[in-house]
Amino acid sequence: MSAMEYQGPERRRGGPDRRLPGDKTTILLVDDHALFRVGMRNILEREDDFVIVAEADDSRSATDLAIETSPDIILMDLSLPSPGGIETTQRIKRELPSTGIIVLAVSEDEDALFDAIKAGAAAFILKDVGPDDLVTIIRRVSSGEYLINDKVFAKPAVASRVLKEFRELAVYGQEAAPIFAPLSPREVEILDNIAQGMTNKQVAYALSISEQTVKNHMSSILRKLSVNDRTQAVVYAMRQGWIRMPED
Repeated sequence: MSAMEYQGPERRRGGPDRRLPGDKTTILLVDDHALFRVGMRNILEREDDFVIVAEADDSRSATDLAIETSPDIILMDLSLPSPGGIETTQRIKRELPSTGIIVLAVSEDEDALFDAIKAGAAAFILKDVGPDDLVTIIRRVSSGEYLINDKVFAKPAVASRVLKEFRELAVYGQEAAPIFAPLSPREVEILDNIAQGMTNKQVAYALSISEQTVKNHMSSILRKLSVNDRTQAVVYAMRQGWIRMPED
Protein backbone atom coordinates (compact mmCIF):
# COMPACT_ATOMS: atom_id res chain seq x y z
CA MET A 1 0.00 0.00 0.00
CA SER A 2 1.01 3.61 -0.33
CA ALA A 3 -0.25 6.91 1.00
CA MET A 4 0.29 10.56 0.25
CA GLU A 5 0.65 12.91 3.17
CA TYR A 6 -2.27 15.29 3.04
CA GLN A 7 -1.84 18.66 4.70
CA GLY A 8 -5.31 20.09 4.98
CA PRO A 9 -8.20 20.73 7.35
CA GLU A 10 -9.01 18.02 9.86
CA ARG A 11 -11.32 15.53 8.17
CA ARG A 12 -14.60 14.55 9.73
CA ARG A 13 -15.58 11.11 10.98
CA GLY A 14 -19.32 10.94 10.50
CA GLY A 15 -21.93 13.70 10.48
CA PRO A 16 -22.96 16.12 7.73
CA ASP A 17 -20.62 17.49 5.11
CA ARG A 18 -19.22 20.70 6.58
CA ARG A 19 -16.81 21.51 3.79
CA LEU A 20 -16.71 25.12 2.74
CA PRO A 21 -16.90 26.32 -0.87
CA GLY A 22 -13.47 25.89 -2.38
CA ASP A 23 -12.49 22.97 -0.16
CA LYS A 24 -10.89 20.02 -1.93
CA THR A 25 -12.68 16.68 -2.32
CA THR A 26 -10.38 14.10 -0.77
CA ILE A 27 -10.27 10.67 -2.41
CA LEU A 28 -8.94 7.24 -1.45
CA LEU A 29 -8.21 4.80 -4.30
CA VAL A 30 -8.69 1.10 -3.52
CA ASP A 31 -7.71 -1.47 -6.17
CA ASP A 32 -5.28 -4.37 -6.19
CA HIS A 33 -4.08 -3.52 -9.72
CA ALA A 34 -1.39 -0.84 -9.57
CA LEU A 35 -1.84 0.08 -13.23
CA PHE A 36 -5.55 0.76 -12.75
CA ARG A 37 -4.82 2.96 -9.72
CA VAL A 38 -2.28 4.92 -11.76
CA GLY A 39 -4.89 5.44 -14.47
CA MET A 40 -7.48 6.70 -11.99
CA ARG A 41 -4.94 8.97 -10.32
CA ASN A 42 -3.90 10.49 -13.65
CA ILE A 43 -7.54 11.22 -14.50
CA LEU A 44 -8.53 12.64 -11.13
CA GLU A 45 -5.43 14.73 -10.49
CA ARG A 46 -6.32 16.85 -13.52
CA GLU A 47 -9.20 18.27 -11.47
CA ASP A 48 -8.24 21.22 -9.28
CA ASP A 49 -10.82 20.35 -6.62
CA PHE A 50 -9.71 16.70 -6.18
CA VAL A 51 -6.92 15.48 -3.88
CA ILE A 52 -5.83 11.82 -3.82
CA VAL A 53 -4.99 11.29 -0.14
CA ALA A 54 -3.97 7.62 -0.31
CA GLU A 55 -3.99 4.37 -2.28
CA ALA A 56 -4.67 0.85 -0.99
CA ASP A 57 -4.32 -2.56 -2.61
CA ASP A 58 -6.10 -4.78 -0.06
CA SER A 59 -8.89 -4.72 2.49
CA ARG A 60 -6.76 -4.15 5.58
CA SER A 61 -4.82 -1.22 4.14
CA ALA A 62 -8.05 0.24 2.70
CA THR A 63 -9.72 0.20 6.12
CA ASP A 64 -6.66 1.53 7.94
CA LEU A 65 -6.08 4.34 5.44
CA ALA A 66 -9.77 5.25 5.36
CA ILE A 67 -9.80 5.70 9.14
CA GLU A 68 -6.47 7.56 9.03
CA THR A 69 -7.39 10.01 6.26
CA SER A 70 -11.23 10.12 6.57
CA PRO A 71 -11.70 10.84 2.84
CA ASP A 72 -14.79 12.37 1.28
CA ILE A 73 -14.85 9.69 -1.43
CA ILE A 74 -13.52 6.14 -1.75
CA LEU A 75 -13.27 4.40 -5.13
CA MET A 76 -13.62 0.74 -4.17
CA ASP A 77 -12.73 -2.23 -6.38
CA LEU A 78 -15.54 -4.80 -6.12
CA SER A 79 -13.18 -7.69 -6.86
CA LEU A 80 -10.67 -6.80 -4.15
CA PRO A 81 -8.96 -9.92 -2.73
CA SER A 82 -10.72 -11.61 0.23
CA PRO A 83 -12.63 -10.41 2.18
CA GLY A 84 -13.52 -8.43 -0.95
CA GLY A 85 -14.81 -4.98 -1.87
CA ILE A 86 -18.30 -5.41 -0.43
CA GLU A 87 -17.22 -6.43 3.06
CA THR A 88 -14.52 -3.76 3.03
CA THR A 89 -17.16 -1.18 2.10
CA GLN A 90 -19.36 -2.34 4.98
CA ARG A 91 -16.49 -2.16 7.47
CA ILE A 92 -15.51 1.34 6.40
CA LYS A 93 -19.10 2.64 6.45
CA ARG A 94 -19.44 1.53 10.07
CA GLU A 95 -16.46 3.72 10.95
CA LEU A 96 -17.04 6.56 8.47
CA PRO A 97 -20.78 6.84 7.69
CA SER A 98 -20.36 10.19 5.93
CA THR A 99 -17.76 8.95 3.43
CA GLY A 100 -19.22 8.29 -0.02
CA ILE A 101 -18.09 4.93 -1.39
CA ILE A 102 -18.23 4.31 -5.15
CA VAL A 103 -18.01 0.62 -6.03
CA LEU A 104 -16.33 -0.21 -9.35
CA ALA A 105 -17.26 -3.52 -11.01
CA VAL A 106 -16.38 -5.27 -14.25
CA SER A 107 -20.01 -6.23 -14.98
CA GLU A 108 -23.58 -5.44 -13.93
CA ASP A 109 -24.22 -8.32 -11.56
CA GLU A 110 -27.56 -8.07 -9.69
CA ASP A 111 -26.28 -9.96 -6.66
CA ALA A 112 -23.27 -7.66 -6.39
CA LEU A 113 -25.50 -4.59 -6.81
CA PHE A 114 -27.80 -5.80 -4.04
CA ASP A 115 -24.83 -6.47 -1.75
CA ALA A 116 -23.38 -3.03 -2.53
CA ILE A 117 -26.67 -1.40 -1.51
CA LYS A 118 -26.68 -3.35 1.75
CA ALA A 119 -23.09 -2.35 2.44
CA GLY A 120 -23.95 1.35 2.09
CA ALA A 121 -22.33 2.19 -1.26
CA ALA A 122 -23.42 5.48 -2.79
CA ALA A 123 -22.79 4.43 -6.40
CA PHE A 124 -22.16 1.27 -8.43
CA ILE A 125 -20.37 1.81 -11.73
CA LEU A 126 -18.50 -0.23 -14.31
CA LYS A 127 -14.75 -0.01 -14.66
CA ASP A 128 -15.05 1.01 -18.29
CA VAL A 129 -16.67 4.30 -17.23
CA GLY A 130 -15.43 7.30 -19.22
CA PRO A 131 -13.11 9.79 -17.47
CA ASP A 132 -15.60 12.67 -17.68
CA ASP A 133 -18.41 10.49 -16.32
CA LEU A 134 -16.22 9.33 -13.44
CA VAL A 135 -15.43 12.91 -12.46
CA THR A 136 -19.13 13.83 -12.61
CA ILE A 137 -20.13 10.82 -10.50
CA ILE A 138 -17.53 11.68 -7.84
CA ARG A 139 -18.79 15.26 -7.64
CA ARG A 140 -22.42 14.14 -7.34
CA VAL A 141 -21.66 11.58 -4.63
CA SER A 142 -19.53 14.16 -2.81
CA SER A 143 -22.56 16.46 -2.75
CA GLY A 144 -24.60 13.78 -1.00
CA GLU A 145 -26.39 11.99 -3.84
CA TYR A 146 -27.05 8.23 -3.80
CA LEU A 147 -26.63 7.37 -7.47
CA ILE A 148 -27.06 3.69 -6.69
CA ASN A 149 -30.81 4.45 -6.52
CA ASP A 150 -30.96 4.70 -10.30
CA LYS A 151 -29.43 1.24 -10.66
CA VAL A 152 -31.90 -0.26 -8.20
CA PHE A 153 -34.98 1.31 -9.73
CA ALA A 154 -33.92 0.10 -13.19
CA LYS A 155 -33.86 -3.51 -11.96
CA PRO A 156 -37.22 -4.64 -10.50
CA ALA A 157 -35.75 -7.88 -9.13
CA VAL A 158 -33.17 -5.98 -7.10
CA ALA A 159 -35.74 -3.40 -5.92
CA SER A 160 -37.99 -6.22 -4.73
CA ARG A 161 -35.16 -7.81 -2.73
CA VAL A 162 -34.24 -4.45 -1.18
CA LEU A 163 -37.86 -3.81 -0.17
CA LYS A 164 -38.13 -7.27 1.39
CA GLU A 165 -35.01 -6.67 3.48
CA PHE A 166 -36.19 -3.21 4.50
CA ARG A 167 -39.39 -4.73 5.86
CA GLU A 168 -37.59 -7.53 7.68
CA LEU A 169 -35.14 -5.09 9.23
CA ALA A 170 -37.96 -2.78 10.31
CA VAL A 171 -39.50 -5.67 12.28
CA TYR A 172 -36.31 -6.20 14.28
CA GLY A 173 -35.69 -2.50 14.80
CA GLN A 174 -32.84 -0.17 13.94
CA GLU A 175 -30.49 -1.76 16.47
CA ALA A 176 -30.22 -4.85 14.27
CA ALA A 177 -30.12 -3.02 10.97
CA PRO A 178 -26.88 -2.78 8.99
CA ILE A 179 -26.10 0.44 7.18
CA PHE A 180 -28.46 0.62 4.24
CA ALA A 181 -28.73 3.07 1.39
CA PRO A 182 -30.67 5.04 0.46
CA LEU A 183 -33.24 4.82 3.29
CA SER A 184 -33.05 3.34 6.75
CA PRO A 185 -35.67 0.79 7.83
CA ARG A 186 -37.24 3.45 10.09
CA GLU A 187 -37.46 5.89 7.18
CA VAL A 188 -39.19 3.27 5.02
CA GLU A 189 -41.60 2.58 7.90
CA ILE A 190 -42.41 6.28 8.25
CA LEU A 191 -42.90 6.73 4.51
CA ASP A 192 -45.12 3.65 4.44
CA ASN A 193 -47.37 5.13 7.15
CA ILE A 194 -47.52 8.49 5.41
CA ALA A 195 -48.57 6.71 2.22
CA GLN A 196 -51.61 5.43 4.16
CA GLY A 197 -52.67 9.05 4.75
CA MET A 198 -51.28 9.57 8.25
CA THR A 199 -50.17 12.99 9.46
CA ASN A 200 -46.81 13.47 11.14
CA LYS A 201 -48.59 13.49 14.51
CA GLN A 202 -50.37 10.19 13.74
CA VAL A 203 -47.14 8.58 12.56
CA ALA A 204 -45.40 9.72 15.74
CA TYR A 205 -48.16 8.18 17.87
CA ALA A 206 -48.18 4.93 15.88
CA LEU A 207 -44.41 4.50 16.16
CA SER A 208 -44.08 5.86 19.73
CA ILE A 209 -41.67 8.62 18.69
CA SER A 210 -41.90 12.40 18.82
CA GLU A 211 -43.43 14.45 16.03
CA GLN A 212 -40.11 16.29 15.67
CA THR A 213 -38.37 12.96 15.11
CA VAL A 214 -40.82 12.20 12.31
CA LYS A 215 -40.08 15.60 10.78
CA ASN A 216 -36.33 14.96 11.03
CA HIS A 217 -36.74 11.61 9.28
CA MET A 218 -38.86 13.21 6.55
CA SER A 219 -36.16 15.81 5.90
CA SER A 220 -33.66 12.98 5.52
CA ILE A 221 -35.99 11.09 3.17
CA LEU A 222 -36.52 14.13 0.93
CA ARG A 223 -32.78 14.74 0.75
CA LYS A 224 -31.91 11.12 -0.04
CA LEU A 225 -34.60 10.75 -2.72
CA SER A 226 -33.92 14.24 -4.16
CA VAL A 227 -37.59 15.26 -4.04
CA ASN A 228 -39.24 18.43 -2.76
CA ASP A 229 -42.12 17.24 -0.60
CA ARG A 230 -43.68 14.21 1.08
CA THR A 231 -46.19 13.64 -1.71
CA GLN A 232 -43.40 13.33 -4.26
CA ALA A 233 -41.53 11.00 -1.91
CA VAL A 234 -44.56 8.72 -1.52
CA VAL A 235 -45.34 8.65 -5.24
CA TYR A 236 -41.71 7.99 -6.08
CA ALA A 237 -41.42 5.15 -3.56
CA MET A 238 -44.72 3.54 -4.63
CA ARG A 239 -43.76 3.61 -8.30
CA GLN A 240 -40.58 1.75 -7.49
CA GLY A 241 -42.36 -0.78 -5.27
CA TRP A 242 -40.56 0.32 -2.11
CA ILE A 243 -43.79 0.88 -0.15
CA ARG A 244 -47.26 -0.57 -0.53
CA MET A 245 -50.18 1.16 -2.21
CA PRO A 246 -52.66 2.90 0.14
CA GLU A 247 -55.32 0.56 1.46
CA ASP A 248 -58.96 1.21 0.60
